[in-house]
Amino acid sequence: MPTYDYHCPANDRVVTVFHAMSQRLATWGELCDLASLDVGLTPRESPVQKQIGAGMVMTRRPDQLLGFGAGCCGTNGCGD
Repeated sequence: MPTYDYHCPANDRVVTVFHAMSQRLATWGELCDLASLDVGLTPRESPVQKQIGAGMVMTRRPDQLLGFGAGCCGTNGCGD
């Protein structure tokens, strides 16, 4: 599953979560629910913005992330 970074302008926090590409998060409350975070003092309805990132993919093991942002095969060039 891909990972995404979301920024909340209301509290200036960035939270990384993984979810299906078809899923859309619009509020701090939705983001906190998915990330199992306490919303704290930020109102649940505060908007969040998905950040442009490197496009990581979550494997079955959370300690192994595969990056696809540096080139066509995740390196600085295919065949390197």
